[in-house]
Amino acid sequence: MKIVVTGSLAFDYIMDFPGYFKDFMLSDKAHIISVSFLVDSMRKLRGGVAGNIAYNLALLGERPLIVGSAGHDFGAYRDWLEEQGVDTSGITIIEHEFTSSCFINTDQANNQIVAFYAGAMGHDHQNSLLDRGLTAHDLVLISPTNPDAMRRFARECQQMGVPYIFDPGKQTPRLDADLLELGIRGAQVLISNDYEFGMMSRCLGISEAELIAQAPITVVTRGIEGSQIYVDGQLAATIPVAPVTEVRDPTGAGDAYLAGIAFGLARRLPLEITGRIAALCAAFAIEERGCQEHRFTLAQFAERYRAAFGLDLPLETFRFREAA
Repeated sequence: MKIVVTGSLAFDYIMDFPGYFKDFMLSDKAHIISVSFLVDSMRKLRGGVAGNIAYNLALLGERPLIVGSAGHDFGAYRDWLEEQGVDTSGITIIEHEFTSSCFINTDQANNQIVAFYAGAMGHDHQNSLLDRGLTAHDLVLISPTNPDAMRRFARECQQMGVPYIFDPGKQTPRLDADLLELGIRGAQVLISNDYEFGMMSRCLGISEAELIAQAPITVVTRGIEGSQIYVDGQLAATIPVAPVTEVRDPTGAGDAYLAGIAFGLARRLPLEITGRIAALCAAFAIEERGCQEHRFTLAQFAERYRAAFGLDLPLETFRFREAA
């Protein structure tokens, strides 16, 4: 099975605010917000949902193909992905643009304020999945990028009969009802966090229960409360979070989780195992600052899986690339 990852490729500028955003928000002045946060640190790191998802899939032993757009400054990032086992042949370089940039400010309660500059991602709709030799035995992840690109990828998957995961993510506020309906209609899996499900249900004018029933498999992540997996609208699995040694950076945890879901589907694992693998991937990501700074070997992953869930990992399903 070929796994194709679409979505943004970006450089993340990670900043830490030594306070709480809520202490500086005035509800009676919301119409004229003017707030500046003095941060303690800033780091430039590799990111973007497509890069993060692909990196985690590579850690799990897959060789995912990224289809996306990047700028003239992407060279070192591309080399890094290839070294990790990611196929970057589907990345188009837009020579007159910078790679997308995401500016993420996190407070002491792990709340985040994010600004995103699209850059080369604005050209992502010019990419196509039609010439990739995909079949009904492959899997595509449609993750946040240029909305026109998300629309194109959904239509092309439906045209080719290729199963896909629809992950509107942080693009949810920008997606209109027509695009949401198109993406959900043909998806094998719909996945988002509980807040994004609330936004989607409001946009579509339906209840969250009705929204959850739209896709054959629906995954709702709920932060520290874990996640829930539904089949045809009925709760099929409740997944706890995997314990972490320290929450250093929540950025990228959702992308790591999604990689685990894609991995489990590709290997046709039971949903309970798929969800636990996803939760553990997220835990590894949370423990490091940055979205592609964590690593694990098969032995480390299996040991933590057993410690977290009291169960053995089905090792025969893995083809890990051990860390150098």
